[in-house]
Amino acid sequence: MTTTAYAALTRAAWLASVRDRTTVFFTFAFPLVFLLVFGLLFRGQSVDGGLPYINYTAPGVLAWGVGNAALFGPAFAMMHWRRDDILRLVWRTPTPLPTVLASRFAVAVGVGLAQAVLFTAVALLPAFGLHLPGTWPLALPLLVLGVAAFLALGLVVGSLADTPEAVAAIANCVMVPMAFLSGAFYPADLLPGWIRTLSWALPLRYLDHGLTNVLAGRGGLGPLGLDCLGLAAFTALFGIVATRTFRWSNRT
Repeated sequence: MTTTAYAALTRAAWLASVRDRTTVFFTFAFPLVFLLVFGLLFRGQSVDGGLPYINYTAPGVLAWGVGNAALFGPAFAMMHWRRDDILRLVWRTPTPLPTVLASRFAVAVGVGLAQAVLFTAVALLPAFGLHLPGTWPLALPLLVLGVAAFLALGLVVGSLADTPEAVAAIANCVMVPMAFLSGAFYPADLLPGWIRTLSWALPLRYLDHGLTNVLAGRGGLGPLGLDCLGLAAFTALFGIVATRTFRWSNRT
């Protein structure tokens, strides 16, 4: 019963996510716009001992794009489900809430991996000049854990906000500063020391750091494991906060 419900909910969530073509377009196009701006603006420049700037730009923008999509989608869904009393209907059915959330996670992972494939394909064009090392498959666990962390954060935002405007305001206040403080839009090595230290309190820092190392062919399994552990810890933390702030309906 649970497996059948999970499959049906995953299919329904996927169809709902692709039905809004405008949202789908900007989900994939928004990171590419930043890649175009930063990639062409700093083309030919290098940092950190000669590493091409694109090796910082591409992983950072990709990390931000995947995290942004994983946060906004569940946040809006949670807010709408609660406002429209869909969560109350779920509560009255045999389908447990974790099954509903697992279906959202599957869709979010699918969207995140699709974003990564399209984004990387564009970044590999001669105009940008990204080169993939043989270690690129190690980016997959980072992307999955990154989606999990930001989805959990999205559930917190969706539990706190009661309107679409509130969701957008809270999510933007979280994601925009994080993009700059974590090194996603600006190399962390060039940030002041105290900001670099503070950035490790942000989930995007671990996703950006891990992807940068993987796509630059450096770092090894040790730093990668620490980045994965950091994302897993944020997933657990945001998950706990989400359970404490969760409401079945706006009337309760």
